Amino acid sequence: MARIIVTGGAGFIGSHVADAYIKDKHKVAIIDNLKNGNKRNINKKAKFYHVDIANRKELKEVFEDFKPNFVNHHAANSMVRVSIEKPYYDARINILGSLNIINLSQEFKVKRFIYINSGGAGYGKPEKIPVKESHPIRPMSPYGASKHAPEKYLYVFNYLGGLDWLSLRYANIYGPRQDPNGEAGVVAIFIGKMLKNEKPKIFGKGDHTRDYTYIDDVIKANTIALTKKTKSKIFNIATGIETSVTQIYKMVKKELSSKVKALHTKEVPEVERISLDTSLAKKELSWVAKTSLRNGIKKTIKHMKKEVETP
Repeated sequence: MARIIVTGGAGFIGSHVADAYIKDKHKVAIIDNLKNGNKRNINKKAKFYHVDIANRKELKEVFEDFKPNFVNHHAANSMVRVSIEKPYYDARINILGSLNIINLSQEFKVKRFIYINSGGAGYGKPEKIPVKESHPIRPMSPYGASKHAPEKYLYVFNYLGGLDWLSLRYANIYGPRQDPNGEAGVVAIFIGKMLKNEKPKIFGKGDHTRDYTYIDDVIKANTIALTKKTKSKIFNIATGIETSVTQIYKMVKKELSSKVKALHTKEVPEVERISLDTSLAKKELSWVAKTSLRNGIKKTIKHMKKEVETP
């Protein structure tokens, strides 16, 4: 039985990971400032600390109280637009906040630190698809830069003090609990819009592609990463499959038997195509994404319909 801190454990992905650790009989503490997380996502069996990761004093009190031997770090500003408008705010959370967690993890002799990074935002415009972990880091936003920086600190803290760590670079994750009113998360946004008979917005022609990975597969990667011994430190967590925004729209529309037409708006500057190579995760973590996009969308729709029916 491990004692695990999950930062961002009230959020979409972090809450699912916390649930999985608790299901595996581990003791879990959740740290979240609830700016983007939702209190109803917090597992009742977890110990909850309403703390901002940028506040080192309060964070240290959590470590002293809970005495973790593992840390899973999901907490972050994940909004690209906010990072562009407020780069210092973004850096305060994603860089300084992460540095606080990393530093305390070493101080309290945590056995392993699992860092959650963004695959697409860090790599930038791909040289070759699918993108391998060895691809140059060329972020196109402050968010991409701030999410990549903690990996460098982890190398340093491992060198200076032996902190063991793994980084999971996520593709576009979707599934139950994703906010349909958020900036990102096209699957949840489209489902939310069409359930209300509103037109989903598609930028440009909708031919931009992303790698959509279902939450259940991501959960599995986090449970494996807890104790799996590996040669490498960084792993892409994805399907390796490109899917366009228009394809997502058509799949959601079909599953909902909706007649709602999409609203095409002015194209915005972004990476045109991307998917992530997961051969390293398969080799060293024995992990592969198993949920098809169609089945994942079906499961997400089923959950979101319940949310609409249950205030």
